[in-house]
Amino acid sequence: MIENGEALLEGRHVTKRFGGLVAVNNIDFVVRQGEMVGLIGPNGSGKTTLFDCLSRVQPIDEGQVLFKGIDITAKKPHQVAHLGMARTFQVIRVYRKLTVLENLLVSRQWRGESLFGQLTRANVDLEDRARELIEFVALSHLVDSPAGTLSGGQRRLLEIGMALMPDPDLLLLDEAASGVNPTLVETIKDRIRVLNQDHGKTFLLVEHDMRFISDLCSRVYVLNYGERLAEGTPAEVMKSEAVIEAYFGA
Repeated sequence: MIENGEALLEGRHVTKRFGGLVAVNNIDFVVRQGEMVGLIGPNGSGKTTLFDCLSRVQPIDEGQVLFKGIDITAKKPHQVAHLGMARTFQVIRVYRKLTVLENLLVSRQWRGESLFGQLTRANVDLEDRARELIEFVALSHLVDSPAGTLSGGQRRLLEIGMALMPDPDLLLLDEAASGVNPTLVETIKDRIRVLNQDHGKTFLLVEHDMRFISDLCSRVYVLNYGERLAEGTPAEVMKSEAVIEAYFGA
């Protein structure tokens, strides 16, 4: 059992190369139980690559990744998911032809089973959980609507609900506010706060929206050119001359 304040996700000297390009260079990174941590940086800074390395979507060339004290460096994404890690993606991934409810029901991460098999085996308790999560992400009025008919912000909320379906300990959200109208951004922030404060969920957030990060995160890492540029509170990093120069130029 990981206690509050203990390292839940840890990257040690994480390095990722694409040919001659070093996309992530010798990064040390930690997310502690109960935290909400932000990962920011200019376009091309390596933050999504690091995010992919930590969640095991990308293999790493050097270093080590640990989750709950377990070395997951060589594990596959589905194996890490079964340990209690869930993530969303920069490009929203939902099943557009399935209804909102069906999207939740197929998000149990039962490996090796067809979508049809997952839907037909859904039991009453599982459907109750799915409906509770749909209400939690404010989509009850769209429960039977195909996901493809939802707005971008509603699909973001649906994706968060899908990530919650296996009841993970850690959620990695990749640009949850991107392309979302301001009203729904506030809804997303509110749901994240509730999950963190009332349900003990830990978050790692990749974002361009500094207000989103500042409103939620107690600690922020800043990347630039694949290297860790700064770490601190949102207020501290945004006062850093190096961070200001990286974002806005000298």
